[in-house]
Amino acid sequence: MPILPPLQSMFDAMQMTVERTDIPVQQAREAIHQMIAESFSALMTPQQAMPVEKDFKISVGGGEITLRVYSNFNVGQSDAKGPGQPCYLYFHGGGFWLGTLEQSDSQCRAIARDAECVVVSVEYRLAPEYRFPTAAEDGYTALMWVVEHAGELAIDPTRIAVGGGSAGGNLAAVVSLMARDRGGPQPVLQILEIPVTDLSTDNPLYLPNENLSVQSGKSHYGALYATPEDVLNPYASPLLAEDLSGLPPALIMVAEYDPLRKEGEQYARRLQEAGVGVICHCWEGQYHGSQRLDRLIPEWASAYHRQIITTLGSI
Repeated sequence: MPILPPLQSMFDAMQMTVERTDIPVQQAREAIHQMIAESFSALMTPQQAMPVEKDFKISVGGGEITLRVYSNFNVGQSDAKGPGQPCYLYFHGGGFWLGTLEQSDSQCRAIARDAECVVVSVEYRLAPEYRFPTAAEDGYTALMWVVEHAGELAIDPTRIAVGGGSAGGNLAAVVSLMARDRGGPQPVLQILEIPVTDLSTDNPLYLPNENLSVQSGKSHYGALYATPEDVLNPYASPLLAEDLSGLPPALIMVAEYDPLRKEGEQYARRLQEAGVGVICHCWEGQYHGSQRLDRLIPEWASAYHRQIITTLGSI
C-alpha cells in the first residue's frame, strides 16, 4: 500500500537527506541527535517517568557502560505477586554510532508500565570510537549483569527478554546467539524491531510499482562499526550464522518501505527453518522508525505498541 498520508512529507524529506561524510563523526553525531530531538522525538508523546528510574554503572572490557532501570516498584524489593518480575533488556537503535538512553526514555517507560515488567536499557559503546565487537560484547555483559543482580533488581532471572530497534535489534539477536554459543543465561524471548541482520550487503529496497528506490545507508554506518572481514561474523550479521537452532522465540517487526525489510523477513524464515517459534509482522505503509510516531499515526502506533506488550506478556 502507499505510504500512510500523515507520514508522506517526512518520508520524502528523509529520501532527500544526504549522509554527511566530510565532517568529524562527533560533530555529525551531535547534529543528528539534535535533528532527532526536533523531528522524530517531537512526534512522539512523552511518557511520564516511572516510580523508579535508576542508572547503574557496570564494568565492561576496557571501560564501563550505563544501564538504566525502569520499574513500577522499588529496586531491591520483590513484588507481592511472586519472587520477581519479568525483565526486558532493551538496546536502542542508531546504526551503531548514534543513540542515547534519553532518546529511548519514553518507549522504555511505556513498555515497563504497560507490560508490567522491569525494563533495563543498555547504553552500549558507540562506533567508530568502539568498533565491532564492542557493542555486542557490551550487550552480552549487560545480560550477564542483569542475571547476576536479579535479586537487587527484583526480577525473575528465568524471565528475561531481549529486544531493540534497528541496530538494537541486531544486538538483541546477537546477544541471543552469544548466550546459546557460550552456554550463558538464555533469554526467553527476542523482540527484533526493524532489525539489521546482515551488514555484508547494502541493497536498496526497490519498489517497481512506484519507481522508488529506498537507500539503507548501511555502507556508511556498517563501515564505522565493522571491517569488511568482521561483517561476515555472525555476531555482526546474525543472518549469516550457519545454525540458528536453539534460539529464543522471536517477534520480528519490519516495515513495508524500509530497506531492512527483506533481511528482517529472511531472518524470520531462517529462524522458522531452524525450529524457532517466530511471529513476523510487516507494517504496511510505513518506513524505518515510523511505527512510534504516535502524534502522526496514533492508531498504528498504538497497535504497534500493543503487539510488543502482548508478546512480552507471554513470558
